[in-house]
Amino acid sequence: MNRNMLIRLVIDLSMTVLMLVAMAYQITGNTIHELIGVILFLLFIAHNILNRRWYKTIFKGKHNVQRILSISVNLLFLVSIAVVIISSVPISRDIFAFISINNDMTLLQIHVMASYWGFIFMAVHIGMSWGKIIIAVRKMTGITSTSRIRTIAFRIIAVLIVVYGVQASFERDMLSRLTIYNPFGWSFDESSMGFLIDHLAIMGIYISGTHYVLKFVRKQDKAIAYKDR
Repeated sequence: MNRNMLIRLVIDLSMTVLMLVAMAYQITGNTIHELIGVILFLLFIAHNILNRRWYKTIFKGKHNVQRILSISVNLLFLVSIAVVIISSVPISRDIFAFISINNDMTLLQIHVMASYWGFIFMAVHIGMSWGKIIIAVRKMTGITSTSRIRTIAFRIIAVLIVVYGVQASFERDMLSRLTIYNPFGWSFDESSMGFLIDHLAIMGIYISGTHYVLKFVRKQDKAIAYKDR
């Protein structure tokens, strides 16, 4: 793995972990939440600088189904994070308290909804790169051979994660969090470990779903390309 790839992997992993921590507002408190938000903003800028060539290729080359999906998800993720960043400044109570707007529930609602949409798009974004991540991990661990037993085991684990993730989505009322903000908060017995496990499982739904949907799309693209010969 070259240096640039390693830096990108570290930044992406850091952004994923910090976004989960930032969403645990009821656990971390406001000051830590805002501090992590600033760090996420800096990592987001670094991520886009390292991937700036991607923007130049959006309108170039052939646009098959997979590429259109990839561009759409990446742009939606970009927009959601931009909305989170822009809306965070006026509602800040600590770091940017000198320019904050008090009691603006509309901005707070937009901030929370955009955060959860960003969380979903981030998981889909990871799912689109899951094949590359697996290859990178194999190179780092020295795994070169394939194993049917290992593949089956990982697929069983993936199914279990998705099943638990669906249950956690209903228990945490994710649909409401994506559509409306409750200013009085959601009633949920929160713990650091419970929050982490539930949200990782919810991410697992979209990572696994995206990964296997793309595998199906690639097969369809290959079949169409073969027929066009």
